[in-house]
Amino acid sequence: MTGAAHSYPTQAVVLAGGQGSRLRPYTDDRPKPMVEIPGTGTPIIGHQLNWLAEEGVTDAVISCGHLSEVLQEWLDRTQLPLRVTTVVETEPLGRGGGLKYAAGFLPRPDEHWYATNGDIWTRFPLREMAAFHHERDAAATLALARPRIPWGAVETDAFGHVIDFVEAPPSPYLINAGVYVFSPAFTELLPDRGDHERTTFPRLARERRLAGYPLPHGAYWRAIDTAKDLTEAAEELTAHGR
Repeated sequence: MTGAAHSYPTQAVVLAGGQGSRLRPYTDDRPKPMVEIPGTGTPIIGHQLNWLAEEGVTDAVISCGHLSEVLQEWLDRTQLPLRVTTVVETEPLGRGGGLKYAAGFLPRPDEHWYATNGDIWTRFPLREMAAFHHERDAAATLALARPRIPWGAVETDAFGHVIDFVEAPPSPYLINAGVYVFSPAFTELLPDRGDHERTTFPRLARERRLAGYPLPHGAYWRAIDTAKDLTEAAEELTAHGR
């Protein structure tokens, strides 16, 4: 966010190298981000690229891994809403190392950038998140979601009497939603190999340089990890026209 206060990131990294073992058999012949949301005819990464373009992103670097050729083939035959560069790690670098490697292919290294995990299906105003990041002068900002607990909850009073049953209530805890805004200097803070969530993020948190942006009320967010997530995403699409 160098320059004017209204200058928003226009470049992003999408981490799309996961094997998606919990999504089998859907991922037997394709990488996880290439799994289609039932009823849309579009893979998860297609929804992501459309969203990023709607939010002003003009260039995306996609970090590929498992079955990368399937993803590349889809990119080659699809009319995309932004410019895309794909990179493949020649050896496993870990999440932080992979993110740093992909960031090296961003067209404007001296500007802020977004990053997103390739298995996230969401819609919220990225520009508002970027403004939040800028106001706090953070090195990195992560989006925070409050997912629903997949079980029914039981409420009790002070004496141990059951007073209510609540089906799939929101979690009392915020979680990392897998969407980020990073400053230009953040890239050099990433490890060459390893997990930034165990190294870089804790360090920035201690230094008060890591910000957390709660997703706006009503914003749609879902991590696609299992077949059940696919089914529920399709149901939500039908019910709410996501």
